[in-house]
Amino acid sequence: MKKTGVIVFLLALLMGLFTASCIKSNEDNVDKEIKAVPVVRQIAPKPQSEEGQTTTTPKSQPEHAQEQLPNVIESTPPIPVEIIPEEVPALPQPKVSLDIKIGQMLIVGFRGFSVNAKSPIVWDIQKFHLGGVILFDYDITLKSSKRNIKSPKQVKKLVNSLQAASNIPLFIAIDQEGGKVQRLKNKFGFPYTVSAQYLGKKNNLELTYKHATKMAKTLASLGINFNFAPVVDLNTNPNNPVIGKLKRSFSANPKIVTNHALEFIRAHNEHGVLCILKHFPGHGSSTKDSHLGLVDVTNTWKNIELFPYKEIISAGMADAIMTAHVFNRHYDPTHPATLSKRIVGGVLRTDLRYDGVIVSDDMQMKAITSHYSFEYAIQATLEAGIDIIIIGNNLKYEEDIVARTVVVIKQLIQDGKLSEKRIDESYRRIQTLKHWLATRP
Repeated sequence: MKKTGVIVFLLALLMGLFTASCIKSNEDNVDKEIKAVPVVRQIAPKPQSEEGQTTTTPKSQPEHAQEQLPNVIESTPPIPVEIIPEEVPALPQPKVSLDIKIGQMLIVGFRGFSVNAKSPIVWDIQKFHLGGVILFDYDITLKSSKRNIKSPKQVKKLVNSLQAASNIPLFIAIDQEGGKVQRLKNKFGFPYTVSAQYLGKKNNLELTYKHATKMAKTLASLGINFNFAPVVDLNTNPNNPVIGKLKRSFSANPKIVTNHALEFIRAHNEHGVLCILKHFPGHGSSTKDSHLGLVDVTNTWKNIELFPYKEIISAGMADAIMTAHVFNRHYDPTHPATLSKRIVGGVLRTDLRYDGVIVSDDMQMKAITSHYSFEYAIQATLEAGIDIIIIGNNLKYEEDIVARTVVVIKQLIQDGKLSEKRIDESYRRIQTLKHWLATRP
């Protein structure tokens, strides 16, 4: 009897050990299974239908899950997810300093037919990582034609020297619209050009493409990669001192303006040159010049002036867009377009769905300098959503303007008035545009 009790005890003990071993083994397997669960990364929403709903159900939810969601979020499309196995590491992102990001947001004018290691502009390029420069043929402050342009050979050498000084390829910008607004004049040895108004009146798209191609080839041969043209303002006021009288607009007809602008851009892009649409949201109806002071288009501007922007953005041909320093109190009663969140962030980014590079007009124009401090103008411009700040350094010349601007922007970030995320957004757009240039044959 005692022997039987011992045997039963031993059997029970063995069963207990076996059960514990199984439980431990199962726990280990569960741990392994938990560790093997793939990582879930959110990706951008897919295109929406006209009703505002995504066409597919997120992979992370069963199809019936959406029916249980409260009505309050029905208007908000769900965010699709993509399953990425844990063993696939995320690609490392190169660290870019804040100084570089800020510097890339500036395009600035300078003096000199040539540059060397001691030139102020070379110092700015290397010290502050300047994003680009803009060339002029005339120095307004000195009232002299001794600025940046003397001959084709000289300009090409200047551009090559500037690019050689920079670790990041520069935007080399110029206002070469044709006709009265051109920096590469025939008297300097460059090809003759015609005005936008001339081309619009001819209304021959092949002719516009032909003239734009000749212009683009000239720019490309010099290394100039960013033409601040075409003007897509409607010529609604022929007596406009800065648009109509200078024959800078193709037409008062928005379709003619759009069609010729597209040909102009296509010709430039085919030769590796970027274009800019200007002056958003429309300068054609103005009665004054924003170079000289306040310009209010509240009573003259019409919604049809947005037509060229809408069409060219939809066509995927808007390399960049330049804002105008004009007031339109229907949109913003306190700020001109360049400084306006409602116009830049509201109309252009949201209503017209434009996520490309937005460029300010020259921040030294009196429409800005006569009404705002430099510090406030820079702050409001960046808060509005401008990606590149233009300082022509010609209406007023300041040798230290780049250093001064960088200090202002960094101080805004340090004071919490501007986020580094906001700078990152512009840096991404700028580098996307520069990547397009770098990948051209």
